Amino acid sequence: MDPPTPAEPDSPGTPGSSGPGQSADPVLTVLTYVVLAAFGMAQALLGTFFYSSGPAPLASLGFAVAIFATCLLGSWGTGRASAAFAAAAGWFLVAFILATGTKGGSVLITASIAGETFLFGGAGAAMVGVIVALTVWSRARLAKAGYRR
Repeated sequence: MDPPTPAEPDSPGTPGSSGPGQSADPVLTVLTYVVLAAFGMAQALLGTFFYSSGPAPLASLGFAVAIFATCLLGSWGTGRASAAFAAAAGWFLVAFILATGTKGGSVLITASIAGETFLFGGAGAAMVGVIVALTVWSRARLAKAGYRR
């Protein structure tokens, strides 16, 4: 019988790894999540004012694709699904605060095709981005741990 061989360390180019035998710096990890949340917030703020630019739902769909891509790329870059959640949470916070009416009745995101596409399409895209990230990174961690069906 051959003796068990130690697991191979992550290569330095693997997303989410900080090299063999090293753990990620907690300050850098928290800062990354804060930046991802702020980027999600910025996308929602920008989208709130420009969702109706151009043909009716085209800009809204572009903003939905942007938050979806942010969730996936943030997750891929950190190697953790929680990064997708940070970006999506920032988007949800700002988009839904800006979508609520005031006592004066003013609403920034109107009940038009473009407005509803921006709000509901972006929310759906963010949720799908988080779910995809959870699925991908859960499977990647299970595979890394040696779990096989």
